Amino acid sequence: MKNVDLKLDGNKLVITIDLEKDFGPSASGKNIIIASTEGNQSIPGKEEEGVKIGLNIYKRTNN
Repeated sequence: MKNVDLKLDGNKLVITIDLEKDFGPSASGKNIIIASTEGNQSIPGKEEEGVKIGLNIYKRTNN
């Protein structure tokens, strides 16, 4: 995962992302990647239940 911190707080998933970071352009070049799970990932503590997350945070480039 890039710039994604997942924490289970009881039955709530807390997601922390630093919005000031970036990981360069997306494959298409239309967006700047800020954070990504890089596909579907298991939620820590919920693996046995099969709970997953898929997340992408991005901003548009000026193109």
